[in-house]
This record gives sequence, structure tokens and C-alpha cells, in this order.
Amino acid sequence: MDQVIQVVGALLILAGFVLAQFRVLRVESMTYLVLNFFGSAILAWLAWDDRQWGFLLLEFVWAVVSAWGIIALLRGGSVPSAH
Repeated sequence: MDQVIQVVGALLILAGFVLAQFRVLRVESMTYLVLNFFGSAILAWLAWDDRQWGFLLLEFVWAVVSAWGIIALLRGGSVPSAH
């Protein structure tokens, strides 16, 4: 079952990435940030459960940064962009 959950988490992140690459989503959009947040949170939880510290660090930071962007948008602000 963990493998199925891992695939779901990875697919959420990849969906956001692919849609951003094809300019369907902007990286500053709520949809992109939510896909990244939930995907990385799922993978962080599984990494914690399996004691995979490097993977946990990556996914935890990814989730925190995505959550930061979501909070900024909800407060009416904007998400910093590399553009």
C-alpha cells in the first residue's frame, strides 16, 4: 500500500511540474502550489515512516515552501517568482 501512496504523491508533484512546463499552470498559481504541497507532504510522511532522512529533508522543505506560497496567496499577496 505504501508504494501506491508514494506513486500518488509523486504524480501530484509531477502533474504540477508538467503542467507548468507546458504553460498550462503558472508556478505562482494556487493549483500548482496545492499539487506540490500535497504531493510533497505525502512523500515526506512516508520518508519519516521509513527513516529516509535525506528524502525527508527534501520533501519536508518542498512542502514548507509550497505551504508558504499558499499562505501568501490566501493573504492576498503574491508568490515570489524567478521571472
